[in-house]
Amino acid sequence: MPFGVDEAGKGPVLGSMFAAAVVADPDALPGAIADSKTLPAERRDTFATQLRGDSGVSIGLAEIPVSEIDDPETDMNELTVAAQANALEAVEIAGETGYVDAGDVDADRFGRRVNARVEADLTIHAEHGADERYPLVSAASIIAKVTRDAHVERLDAEYDAPIGSGYPSDERTRHFLRNYVEKTSELPACARRSWQTSRDILAEAAQSGLEEF
Repeated sequence: MPFGVDEAGKGPVLGSMFAAAVVADPDALPGAIADSKTLPAERRDTFATQLRGDSGVSIGLAEIPVSEIDDPETDMNELTVAAQANALEAVEIAGETGYVDAGDVDADRFGRRVNARVEADLTIHAEHGADERYPLVSAASIIAKVTRDAHVERLDAEYDAPIGSGYPSDERTRHFLRNYVEKTSELPACARRSWQTSRDILAEAAQSGLEEF
């Protein structure tokens, strides 16, 4: 059966990135399924529950933790390729054709790179906006997003504080980081140290300390 692949959590300053591969008959998917970015959280959760409970749907997941994201020997393009390839490796498919959401400005190049990392003989088509056009990629985007959201909820519980969405533009996330650095003089383990937001907050804290001195 065909497949679709997408990732979630590429841009946040906090937490892991996740990718999902969904293998199924597209006609068997819920009719109103859509790109996760266009759906409210409750609708995403409902779709994810339906997909996970359907014996005709196979799901592969991959996580790229903060330690790998901060590795100076790699970059987000390479990590996105790895995440999508690892998600495909987590499902039993061979000789199939599917679509992946391109994580590179050159969609064809991205597809070739994902294909090169997968042992199974697959035909992979990479397109920008595939999560908006192909139901299986939409389904993958939902699974990846719901998995990422659950990860953020676990971080909330671990730090006993709301961390927001984890994105740099989220003031709740920046507030969490500033408070943590103010109290401990270091970034939390869930922070991507290589992100400019993390560097800026550390620099702000250092400057504040100098001014107090």
